[in-house]
Amino acid sequence: MLKKTRGEIEAEISNAMVQFEKEYMGRGPAEVKTYIIEDMVFVRLKGVLTRAEQQLTKGPDGVGLIKKVRASLLENAKSLLYQVIKDITGADVLSLHTDVSTKSGERVIIFTMAEDLGK
Repeated sequence: MLKKTRGEIEAEISNAMVQFEKEYMGRGPAEVKTYIIEDMVFVRLKGVLTRAEQQLTKGPDGVGLIKKVRASLLENAKSLLYQVIKDITGADVLSLHTDVSTKSGERVIIFTMAEDLGK
């Protein structure tokens, strides 16, 4: 069996995250880039805010509401994402950390892994 390159794994994760965003969050991001850094998988998604969310950012409570809803949605899908990342990398996921910028429309997701994928 041929071993996947780092670039192939990063591309597979990016594609999987686009699919996840479309199916689970309702729309795909404009752009996704994945980076493997030792025992971390860093995913940067651009253009994730919906038009409704963009409108909410103009109100006093909108930013907090968007962050809370998106964090809750991702928390509910955590086991699915862990499995997707494990299937691609072959390594267990230890934790997931995320935030979304309501100014730039970017979201970052960091997966910490049980082993160094950079080797």
